[in-house]
Amino acid sequence: MTETIAVETGQGDVTDVPLRRNKAFQTLWAGSAASTLGLSVAAVAYPLAILGVTGSPADAGFFAAAQTVGMIVAGLPAGHLADRKSPRWLLILAEAGRAVLTCVIATALVFGWLSLPLLLVAALLLGAGQPVTSAARMLLIRTVVPKHQLTTAMTQDEVRINGAELAGPPLAGALYGLRALAHAVPFLFIAGSFVLSFVSALIVRAEPDRTPAPAAPNASADAGQRSGMFAGIKAIWGDPVLRATTMLLACVNAIGAGFGLIAVVILRQQSVPSTEIGIALGSAAVGGLVGAALVRPLHRLRPGVLMIAVCGLIVPLLALLAVPYGPWWMAGLLFVAMLGVPSIRVLVDVLILRQAPAAERGRVVAAIMTLLTIGMPLGLAVSGVLLQYLSARFALLIMAGLLAVGVVRCAAKPDVWRARWPA
Repeated sequence: MTETIAVETGQGDVTDVPLRRNKAFQTLWAGSAASTLGLSVAAVAYPLAILGVTGSPADAGFFAAAQTVGMIVAGLPAGHLADRKSPRWLLILAEAGRAVLTCVIATALVFGWLSLPLLLVAALLLGAGQPVTSAARMLLIRTVVPKHQLTTAMTQDEVRINGAELAGPPLAGALYGLRALAHAVPFLFIAGSFVLSFVSALIVRAEPDRTPAPAAPNASADAGQRSGMFAGIKAIWGDPVLRATTMLLACVNAIGAGFGLIAVVILRQQSVPSTEIGIALGSAAVGGLVGAALVRPLHRLRPGVLMIAVCGLIVPLLALLAVPYGPWWMAGLLFVAMLGVPSIRVLVDVLILRQAPAAERGRVVAAIMTLLTIGMPLGLAVSGVLLQYLSARFALLIMAGLLAVGVVRCAAKPDVWRARWPA
């Protein structure tokens, strides 16, 4: 049966229009793009502010750790809330809260009140807000976009992610360089980005259809048995393809979390200027932007084949980064490595949005996010230990080997190779 989108238009109309003319989706996308750019600016502005106030790199590390803890702890409850409450109002409240919190940080900076305890509280709350907004926004996208347009919609979302990753760091540096308001300008920009996302959620009056779908003939459990905060984890673990996909991507994320530090160490050992280091690392975002155009052709492959091929290609590219050929060599390899990543992220989003039961979709989204995030602190810790006792190049080769093990384990599962795109 063909699904339609149910967008509240005042008369309860149902609309099915080309994505470029889908005002509800484009409004949500614009708000999401603003919020993501704000977060990308925040990723640089907060460490700069912490170094300016405390002068301690360790304090900047504590901030990042607290933010990750907030994301992990709030992940599963956020999905449960999104399935039980109005995703639209969750998005509105979360973005309003993040805007207010950022204004508090800006005010404290202006008046000289900024302290590490306040920053750590802000980190926890900002981290906790991320799974709430992500799960709510994902459910709203499924509400305003019909099934046959999901791949296109998620591809446009990749432009948002990679565009923010490319534009955010230099913008943060430029804004922080302004001495007005005691370097609080980037935080006012971040607050404004959350306000734009807040406004977009106010404008789009859409809610998921909570009507339960007819039970499948071979359903193994009723909704009551699957209700609860851990329903998303159970759904992922019960699906061989989603389980293998999530575990492999968790491995990729854990390794990627520590890669930036190792890459910087390698380039610094080659006496590469900091500007060129930034350009080399920024090439990954450029590769992601170009890769967004490859999503549709790459999705002609079966999901499992695509997953194994893209992650398998990253292994030798990661190993080749250990060859000391300078920043442009690293930039080229990162660019190529990122070309297939948008297709993988869209693959996971489409599988969730098409296959997860509507009543559990928010919890499945949050469970995926939590599982993909939970290995990142471990990846950072392992990278630090490797750099402490081994050379950066040898550390990189070990990380490539660990990823190769993850790819082989995933490739050994016949269900992954047989998986097909949902109708």
